[in-house]
Amino acid sequence: MAVAAGRPTGQIQPENPLTAGLERLPVAPTTLVIFGATGDLARRKLLPALYNLAHEGALPERFHLVGVSRKEKAHEDYRAECEEAIRRFSRRKPDEQVLTSLLANVKYIPGTFDQDSVYAELGRVIDDFEKAAGVPLNRAFYLSTAPGFFPVIVEALGRSQLARHENAQVRLIIEKPFGTTLEEARELNRRVLSIFQETQVFRIDHYLGKETVQNMMAFRFANGMFEPLWNRNFIDSVQITAAEDLGIGARADYYDHAGALRDLIQNHMLQLLCHVAMEPPVSFTAEEVRNEKVKVLQAIPQPTAEEIPEMSMRAQYAAGHSGGEDVPGYLEEEGVPEDSNTETYAALRVEVENWRWAGVPFYLRTGKRLARKVTEIAVTLKPVPHLAFSQDGSLGVQPNQLVLTLQPNEGVSLRLGAKIPGTRMIIRPVNMEFLYGTAFLSQSPEAYERLITDAMRGDATLFTRNDEVEAQWRICDPIVSAWTQAPGPLAIYESGSQGPKEADGLLRDGDRWRAI
Repeated sequence: MAVAAGRPTGQIQPENPLTAGLERLPVAPTTLVIFGATGDLARRKLLPALYNLAHEGALPERFHLVGVSRKEKAHEDYRAECEEAIRRFSRRKPDEQVLTSLLANVKYIPGTFDQDSVYAELGRVIDDFEKAAGVPLNRAFYLSTAPGFFPVIVEALGRSQLARHENAQVRLIIEKPFGTTLEEARELNRRVLSIFQETQVFRIDHYLGKETVQNMMAFRFANGMFEPLWNRNFIDSVQITAAEDLGIGARADYYDHAGALRDLIQNHMLQLLCHVAMEPPVSFTAEEVRNEKVKVLQAIPQPTAEEIPEMSMRAQYAAGHSGGEDVPGYLEEEGVPEDSNTETYAALRVEVENWRWAGVPFYLRTGKRLARKVTEIAVTLKPVPHLAFSQDGSLGVQPNQLVLTLQPNEGVSLRLGAKIPGTRMIIRPVNMEFLYGTAFLSQSPEAYERLITDAMRGDATLFTRNDEVEAQWRICDPIVSAWTQAPGPLAIYESGSQGPKEADGLLRDGDRWRAI
């Protein structure tokens, strides 16, 4: 089945010299199997990502999709569900020819994930695709299921001899969360690596697929103006924020067991910290990049029981006003126990104790029902010592600040001090901004588009290695344990606000949180 159709004919694309060199690398013929194919992640993210890859000609010429899930349904019914999901959630309006080609031969296999008959049928379907293609097909197994099924599926793939192929590559793509404690993460790694080799395993962190995260390395290592300043001598602090304006929605079953620390800080936000703090890799290969990220995590001391109250805090949202309407507090959300101590806001102050970063605080915060949705990394430089600009009406010389915004609008801004027009030397901060959509005349691809492509190509640069996962849990596990053993009372913040006032207690004298 050829689905690598490019852009629909008849559309004239504007010429832009900045797009030179954006050609995608080839992908070998592949069969992608999605376990949990009828779930929310598959509908909202994976299927639209596959359509957009097909639209851009980025899927291999021979690409096959197989869905596996517990619900009974025919192939045709599943194809119709795939089409509905793509039409609803794709970032671009589907082209009928591309959509028809992508879904023409999609297969669906019903059954529970512990049934050997499911894997026997899966092997038969994949073999049929391979015989029809006349060439070996790589296999990529995407685990888009509840975490409890990860080891079940992995071990079933091993029993059914689907974890290896003599003439093709077999890859395993695992969604987060990868364990809920350090002990669980180690056990899951042990079970996965007893069947698959580490080079076959791709642990997804979708934040790493965002263009701004990838561009962090380009800004640091490809621009002489930044790298000489990227150390404790010039940088005063780093602040990483992942704020959401929505509540938990229908995710009470998951969220009340996870909380903000496990949901975002343990994975996404520590990965962002690694990209800020890592040393230049010897080369931009997967292993070298991930080696440098592990060194950063290893340089963050494991919090002690005495340090945890001073370097971490948590809170829970109360009723308030958000998005133009009154909204309930966390304890009033459907499915949340009335005595829940689960945090919906978490903040940490950590330090990377190495030569480059000694003494520089890294502030991490995430929360739901905050003033707006924004994910950003703010790097604040040390202020200049010259105080001659303190005339009346002047804001003075404020520290330069580099802000990388991941969402909602991907881009980079640099805050500079400038004189406003007039006869007096009055200084105001101004911003120089770069936005992806403006510079490249197109939307940034969704994170899953890049990650699915890389996994099919076997490029693990943007995926988390087993020792990275365990190093992240080494930092967060003591905090989770301390909060569990001493549950309450939690700080409270009003929905639609900047968050709890108590978070200010983590800041050094003179530091302050950026407005959300």
